[in-house]
Amino acid sequence: MKIAISGKGGVGKTLLASLLSRTFAEAGYSVLAIDADPNSNLAATLGFPHPDEITPISEMRALIEERTGAPPGKLGGGLFKLNPRVDDLPDKYFQQYDGIKLMVMGRIKKGGTGCYCSENALLQALITHLLLERNEVVIMDMEAGVEHLGRATAKAVDKLIIVVEPSRTSVETAHRIDKLAREIGLHNIAIVANKIRSQADRDFLTSSLSGFQFLGFIPYDQAIVDADVSQRPVIDASKAVIGEVRKIYSALLPTAVSN
Repeated sequence: MKIAISGKGGVGKTLLASLLSRTFAEAGYSVLAIDADPNSNLAATLGFPHPDEITPISEMRALIEERTGAPPGKLGGGLFKLNPRVDDLPDKYFQQYDGIKLMVMGRIKKGGTGCYCSENALLQALITHLLLERNEVVIMDMEAGVEHLGRATAKAVDKLIIVVEPSRTSVETAHRIDKLAREIGLHNIAIVANKIRSQADRDFLTSSLSGFQFLGFIPYDQAIVDADVSQRPVIDASKAVIGEVRKIYSALLPTAVSN
């Protein structure tokens, strides 16, 4: 099963990715978590020791040049391999902790903003391999968009989860992500609502995002904030949040079984 998670910054994408990764792992699945958010903190949220010492793939200069034939940081115009070999990379460059494997991608540069072509070629090829070829649960924590996905990989995603909170900007971002996803052929889209304090919050989101499938409503819990501030494991901080994520996991299982 392949799950991509997106949404506006700060809505709780990484928390959901980490809790789903743990839930699938505890159920006996082989889980590969992918941190594809430039502001990467999935390793820390999962409790990996020394998360700041993990080097993103996009910053492995020697590897990038070896596989693409072009040094990283070189702007477009040079020759490089569009389809570098990447099938051996997941087993060489993943980190593992508490039954979960993790790969940190790093930033994909967008066209028109100084695109670093060799880095992009390697990352895109690696993402394609992970989504199309790996026989395991892959959970991808992405930035507020679908930049890491293309038309080929979009077909491999069993579910794009857009995380929202009760705010107008979060809803607007969700609609934008939905539009971008459908443009590349990704239609298996669902919403997870986070930081829900009241029925009014729930009603606001369901009315603002009518027509979307809602997988779950994660309650706001100050314990999550307190754990983060005190640098304690966030994914163990709230039984209420964990309980709701387990319901989301159960809702996802029919998709896994059908594929």
